[in-house]
Amino acid sequence: MVPLAHTAMLKNYLNVSQQLNLNPYHLLSNVGLYPTQLNDPKLRISVDKAIQLLEQSAQESGCETFGLHMAEQRQIADFGELSLLLNYQLTLRDALQTIVRYRNLINNALEIYIEEVGHTVIIHIEVISATQQYSRQAIELALGITHRFCAALLSQKWRPLSIHFTHDAPQNLNIHQRVFGCLLEFGSEFNGIVCTSSELDKANPQANIAMADHARRYLDIDILQHENESSTVFEVRKSIYVLLPMGRATIEQVAQTHGVNVRTLQRKLETAETSFSILINDVRRTLVVRYLNNLNYSLAQVSDILGYSVPSSFTRWFISQFGVSPTIWRNQQNPSIK
Repeated sequence: MVPLAHTAMLKNYLNVSQQLNLNPYHLLSNVGLYPTQLNDPKLRISVDKAIQLLEQSAQESGCETFGLHMAEQRQIADFGELSLLLNYQLTLRDALQTIVRYRNLINNALEIYIEEVGHTVIIHIEVISATQQYSRQAIELALGITHRFCAALLSQKWRPLSIHFTHDAPQNLNIHQRVFGCLLEFGSEFNGIVCTSSELDKANPQANIAMADHARRYLDIDILQHENESSTVFEVRKSIYVLLPMGRATIEQVAQTHGVNVRTLQRKLETAETSFSILINDVRRTLVVRYLNNLNYSLAQVSDILGYSVPSSFTRWFISQFGVSPTIWRNQQNPSIK
């Protein structure tokens, strides 16, 4: 399955790249995207190509915050038909749950999971491509858009506690501070937004139940089509990415997240010639590289994030996968470590 996003982001991309004195058409053609695709707002493009475009543009422009510059220009209307439903939800909680339900209509590489512990809420956000490449620009774009959406829905009364990124901080934090206006945590264990539960229960001034019902009936036709087109393997992998650092990446939890029982999920994975254990191992292999390359994480932290309560079990697993211990692997990747 090729994860897809709408071409609406390309128009936003053109504006930002021109502001940064880039040649957008050259960069678009480099990744196999073309200006003619901008004429069809419903056309969906490869997320892998979009990520490649963002990363190349950030590198060529020397702008570490290219994705966040794009997010700064996004509006609720950029969600397309979904914006009609979002605008009429009763509370921010209802609106975010609507995004979770219909996220594949926007970008089926996007995974959102809302965790609530006591009076604290964590909105976990990941962008997972077919190549499983981590993209700083795509993550900051997704977090920036989500934050701006919350602020717009609540008429700028949105007050998150903190914004979290698993990657390192850029040299200049001006745009992050301007866009988010709250505590920024880089080198965190997750990508996401932390707020109080009372924030989610704030009323939407434009709420209209009747209009929301009309929009939902219209969109349910599209969501059924995209669910049929979606790959079970890819959707399960996305869930594991978000749930693993939370210590919840069990087949029971993933099955519940997808609204099926465990046996049904197992049968679907068997039909796809894979299993839950294979997928969780695949995700672990990808995430361990991300976290070990970030020197802010101790080996004990990485072990815990990947679901190993005993560090020695993590070390044995790592040696079985990579042929050397995590300490040796990290030293090989970072020769300056003594």
